Amino acid sequence: MRRLPSPPSSGPHAPPVPERTLTVVSADGSRVHTELHGPEDAPAVVLAHGWTCSTAFWAPVVRALSADHRVIVYDQRGHGRSPAPGSGGYSTHALADDLVAVVEAALPAGRRAVLAGHSMGGMTLMAAADRPVLRERAAAAVLCSTGASRLVDRARVLPLRPPRARALAHRALLGSRAPLGSVTPLSKRLVRYATMGPGADPAAVEVCARILHACPRAVRAGWGRVLLDLELDARIGELTMPTAVIAGTADRLTPLEHAHAMAAALPHCTGLIELPGLGHMTPVEDPEAVTGVIRGLVEEYGTSQAPHPSTTQKPHAKEQTA
Repeated sequence: MRRLPSPPSSGPHAPPVPERTLTVVSADGSRVHTELHGPEDAPAVVLAHGWTCSTAFWAPVVRALSADHRVIVYDQRGHGRSPAPGSGGYSTHALADDLVAVVEAALPAGRRAVLAGHSMGGMTLMAAADRPVLRERAAAAVLCSTGASRLVDRARVLPLRPPRARALAHRALLGSRAPLGSVTPLSKRLVRYATMGPGADPAAVEVCARILHACPRAVRAGWGRVLLDLELDARIGELTMPTAVIAGTADRLTPLEHAHAMAAALPHCTGLIELPGLGHMTPVEDPEAVTGVIRGLVEEYGTSQAPHPSTTQKPHAKEQTA
């Protein structure tokens, strides 16, 4: 039986009750659990979570946005309430298929949305960059704590000095099927070290640990193998909609060099937002900052109905620190 995290019953990390749920069917028949929050006629936002997470990861952001936004959030295949993959299995192509299916099913015809992806969710946006649906329905995008390639080479989770040894150790970690067991004080310390900044709130660490431990180990390993050899650099230039990049300065999983590379390659980067002292779990560590970036894009681009033209001249990528 699928293990789901035990969410807090109150507070900012408690997942809000959706206004409606959908079971979206992807191109290969895989079923994708999708939740709709907030007023149906409000500006729309689509949230895609990362590796080993679920819709519960976005709880603080959903709570903040759903008062005046239509928030669409879904469980990536195999995560949360979405069953293990169908014949399409584990691939960046499948990630793109699932995102397209969710957008088409949950966003009314003629409506556009700001799409935000964290970690593997950001990779999902890049994987879908060449899909007509994304170009037509995305008013703007957010790439949050993510990277396009060389994940094992650039990661800093295991502090081994020889680069080759460090990369090999990270490959073993990503592809591991080892059971994580129950959430313990030791496992929470490991989650904080690997995925969060040193000043992370204990409640946030607890929630992230429960979410990560709830991911089935076969699913964790299946997607981990996809991330091992991820190569999406060529897709960044196809994200022609206005796109913001968010990164924590203490991120060990996708260090800042990923954010700088993506910001430089995007045709229309609206800004690189560096969050001092934060780790990889930025939407949980500082939901106000992430929500603020999404709100800003909605206010500037979210009501536009015409598709963004392909941009040949690349605007300057502004850098700012929050």
